[in-house]
Amino acid sequence: MKVICSSEESLYRPEVHRWRERMELMNPIGEVVVILPCSMKKPYSNSKSHQKFRRATKGYQEVILTSPFGICPREMENTFPINSYDVTVSGDWSFEEKKLAGELLKDYVKDKNVIANVSGGYEEVCKEYLEDVIYTAKEGRPTSNDSIYNLRTELKNYKKVKGRDRLINELRSIAIYQFGADGKNFISDNTIAKGMYHRRIFTESKQIALLNKDTGFYSLRLPGGELLHDLGINIIEIDFELKTNTLFSPGIEKADNNIIPNDEVVIIKDDEVVGVGKAVLTGKEMEESGNGVAVKVKDRKK
Repeated sequence: MKVICSSEESLYRPEVHRWRERMELMNPIGEVVVILPCSMKKPYSNSKSHQKFRRATKGYQEVILTSPFGICPREMENTFPINSYDVTVSGDWSFEEKKLAGELLKDYVKDKNVIANVSGGYEEVCKEYLEDVIYTAKEGRPTSNDSIYNLRTELKNYKKVKGRDRLINELRSIAIYQFGADGKNFISDNTIAKGMYHRRIFTESKQIALLNKDTGFYSLRLPGGELLHDLGINIIEIDFELKTNTLFSPGIEKADNNIIPNDEVVIIKDDEVVGVGKAVLTGKEMEESGNGVAVKVKDRKK
């Protein structure tokens, strides 16, 4: 599904606002952060410009500067809605766009070394909100051979981040975006991912979730539900035996009011996880509604 961002009002769309809120929870890894411009094609890595960038920046933390979403760490580029928004890339930024993106970027890079391979409005944002930045783009062309050469040369001064560390950071970042600040504890240091497209996520030999490549979100399995239950995230309490793959509102005793439609949720009875699924209603609606489907159950105890 495309998210159309055709005017400055798009800065305040609910999904855009939520994205920026969750980006405040993100932390870069490694010694240096590379700032890059966005592209028309999504995810960014599918564009010719970012394929050039990635050959130079492999092993380093990248963050893409974009409006109306502000920033996108590279590991988040396959996550909805950043993976499918539609906006004209003109390079011209309004005051409000610069302010929202600049403040978010400043908080993200914090005390890291920063290299910016940007031009135009992107460069204006960096110069207005950041200090001690190395700029590598020559003649306003970040994709030129000279710019890429400068970028490679500067990055040689820093150590690359190990592949294992990048994987764990990616999995944790997605969990934080999907489940909130405590979501970082959904992924342990020994978590592994299997699969080339949709990835099966395992902790201690148990599959806790499937990472859907199309949406960038986790789809829970029962062991993953146990983890979220321990963290107190997206809990729904019922008082009857769950025997079908549809949970209706009348049987729900209590639901986390932070739940919104399409959230992954955990269904419990007598403090025991009995199922996981996808929310159809908000948590408040689940508690107050006298009819209708509340959750589409995907995995349950038989």
